[in-house]
Amino acid sequence: MKHMSLKDSLFLGFCAALLVITKAALRWHLGISGHAMFPAVFFLLLARGCVRFQVAASVTGLLAGLAAAALGMGNGGPLVIGKFLMPALAVDLGSLALPWLWDSYMLCALVGAAAGATKFLGTIVLNLLVGMDPTIAFRQSFLEALAAMVFGAVGGLCVPPVLRRLRAYGILNPETKEETS
Repeated sequence: MKHMSLKDSLFLGFCAALLVITKAALRWHLGISGHAMFPAVFFLLLARGCVRFQVAASVTGLLAGLAAAALGMGNGGPLVIGKFLMPALAVDLGSLALPWLWDSYMLCALVGAAAGATKFLGTIVLNLLVGMDPTIAFRQSFLEALAAMVFGAVGGLCVPPVLRRLRAYGILNPETKEETS
């Protein structure tokens, strides 16, 4: 079992901090549902693409969720941790199922859309907990998840060129072999 290096741990913490900062910056009421999924998917995919630890995105999502809960961000209380962790789990599962993901725009967009789809579960649970009618809760959650899927796919499209640049400048190792965790 290999452990993460200090450099990788610091990079995951950096991605988690940027995720929380962009989430705080995008709290503006733009009237666009799901717009916060763009930077979330970008930083989660970037964390997983740069750190060859199989649960790198989940670690990043957990750190970001804990920081957001400690800062009192969101209206779900401790459920805010799940809002960060569920897309991260989708990214980790996508990278396990598709190990050649990092050079393909289409596959990164697909994993980003899958990460955005996780918004459905968090939204419907929150809506049902506040007492919303189940039919309305389902429809509203579906529409929010659809918008999050679009923004997640766009966030995923931004990852392959960034990873290519990082490899070209020698910041990342060119090999794409997975380490066992």
